[in-house]
This record gives sequence, C-alpha cells and structure tokens, in this order.
Amino acid sequence: MPDNPHIAMKTIVLIGRTGCGKTMLASRLAGVELDAKKTAGAVRVKNVIDTPGGFAENRFLGGALSVFAYEAQVVGLIIAADEPFSLYPPNIHGMLNRDMIGIVTKTDIPAGNPKRAEGWLRLAGCKRVFHVSALTGQGIDEIMEYLK
Repeated sequence: MPDNPHIAMKTIVLIGRTGCGKTMLASRLAGVELDAKKTAGAVRVKNVIDTPGGFAENRFLGGALSVFAYEAQVVGLIIAADEPFSLYPPNIHGMLNRDMIGIVTKTDIPAGNPKRAEGWLRLAGCKRVFHVSALTGQGIDEIMEYLK
C-alpha cells in the first residue's frame, strides 16, 4: 500500500473458500502482517476487508457477504489455482452493484490449474481477472494499480 496519503485507494472485499489465500492476499494488499489463522469474522485493515471462507461455503451465511460488499467499492472473488470446483454461480455479478474482479491465487503451485480457475471466475461474471501468488508477490502490483 502506498504511504502517500493523497492517493485514494478503493476498498476491496475478498470473498472465497477457506484456504484459498484470502488472508495472505489481504496482508500483501494492506502492507501489514495479518494472523494467518482461520478468520472467524470479517477483518478490515486499511482498504482491505478479509472475510471468513465459511461465509462463502455456507448458504445460510452467504447473505452476510452482501453486507460486507456494501462497505467496499470492489468485490474480489477468489479461486485458488488448485481448487477442484467453483463456489460461484454463473453471472453472480448481476446480484452486485459494485465492481467485481476475479483473483486466481496460488498460481505458483505446480499442480494448480490457473486457466481453469480463471474460466470459472469469468463464468461468474468477472470481466477482469488477476493471477497472483501472495507467496512470491507476483500480480500484487497489478491489483494495487487497479485499486488506485
């Protein structure tokens, strides 16, 4: 995150399955060290809202994600490159009145399939998809630029 207070950054809410890399990505985007333990509730650090994976995995809790989306200008749907399926229904973008981007995480995993993950995000309605590795930092700058 830039130290220049005159650069306004859009707030992004990160949504994805447990273990997809939301908290590590949130740490990179916010420029601070976040506890990598399971996120029990939504955590906002600077312009990043990290949500619990269980909210996206449970249809009874999924509605809470829409509340967090109202706190942000951008919704980031995340799918890890090694995930076996997508949680997101086709054209979910129609349910949002926010910019929605896709983020493929864990692109550094040899067994992953980032192209498949990107296809699922595009099917959900993401026009823009970023490929990142929070471990190596690849792709983080592109997301930061988008949020300016």
